Amino acid sequence: MGSDGNRRMKADAASTEDAGVPELRRLSARSVILSLMLGAHPPELPVAEIIALAEKFGVQPAAARVALSRMVTAGDLHRTNGTYRLADRLFTRQQRQDRILSTTAAVPWNQRWRTVVVVSSGDSARARADFRATMLGQRFAELREGVWIRPDNLEFVRPAAATPRIETLSAVPDEDPKTLAARLFGLDEWAKTGTALIEKMNSADTPIDRVTVTAAIVRHLLTDPLMPAELLDEHWPGELLRTLCLAYRGVAYQVELSATARS
Repeated sequence: MGSDGNRRMKADAASTEDAGVPELRRLSARSVILSLMLGAHPPELPVAEIIALAEKFGVQPAAARVALSRMVTAGDLHRTNGTYRLADRLFTRQQRQDRILSTTAAVPWNQRWRTVVVVSSGDSARARADFRATMLGQRFAELREGVWIRPDNLEFVRPAAATPRIETLSAVPDEDPKTLAARLFGLDEWAKTGTALIEKMNSADTPIDRVTVTAAIVRHLLTDPLMPAELLDEHWPGELLRTLCLAYRGVAYQVELSATARS
């Protein structure tokens, strides 16, 4: 990307940083290639195609080759007969991203909240950290230490590990549920950032701008609390973010890649 593109990205960052979006820095060669691979189904591409596609996004061929070599060494990619494929860890990441792009809170909400209470003590730091990551991954918020809660509109997968030991409850809080959800899950800030990302996507006019914003949208959607519609404001941006991202990855993104492959 040339100096004009760099100035535009900096100007866009200045105009939206106050709106809740951190500066979107130009993607590195590795990040561009990773975005290409995560968007490919199946997640494999010939080396010549990767290099040609990466150049469309401002990555010079020499830099692309260096990045590919380093990604193989780091275990990000596997190479077989001139074709690169995502390693298992990143294939799992692709599956997680694909799920979040199609996931909505599909279970009807009965106005009840699921509460998970840690009832064991003396658990190792590793066990506590793993449990915390599991609960955050299932979109729970920590009401207080050892007490996790969320509206009961998602399927709950009980952690397989026996440590820490937990009890699960179904409850109706005394506090107004919309107020409680906004406080625990930071809904106002999430919506503010999401709305700013929508504006950035609508104003992005180059391939590198669009892929940069799309990557930021995917990261933001990975933190979507997936609240019931009853607890969200009318203009909640979650579904529009998914629509924009899927439209780019499924149609416009492929058009840009096809144009590059033909050139």
